[in-house]
Amino acid sequence: MSTSEVSEGSILVERDGPVTIISINRPERRNAVDGATARKLFDAFHVFDADPDSSVAVFTGTDGAFCAGADLKATAAGDREKRRELGNQGSIAPMGPSRLRLSKPVIAAVEGHAVAGGMELALWADMRVVARAPCSASSAAGSACR
Repeated sequence: MSTSEVSEGSILVERDGPVTIISINRPERRNAVDGATARKLFDAFHVFDADPDSSVAVFTGTDGAFCAGADLKATAAGDREKRRELGNQGSIAPMGPSRLRLSKPVIAAVEGHAVAGGMELALWADMRVVARAPCSASSAAGSACR
């Protein structure tokens, strides 16, 4: 089994035989997604789906967080890459790949925060595997209303 890794800054793409592992890599923002990260995720899942040697993708986050949703600091600063227009199936969504319908399964490996847009990404996957955190751990899933 060969393993290869490609780093695109805010995402990591690893290959282990027929398994592609796509990780959000923005631990300083609890893996919140800005416009550039959304585009990289969208592109990475397109590449995975077109690869005849890849059978399944595992979608995860680095450093103990799956995804804390949209990067609100980037949005408030006027992130021009963040997509806000209406789109159709197959088009890029504000969180990246969540409008895609792939021909291969995606498994979300969720550990730590998966809130708001992060929950959207987890629910987009075909299957979710969620870590069981100890009661003292800092983790959250779902969405919050203020």
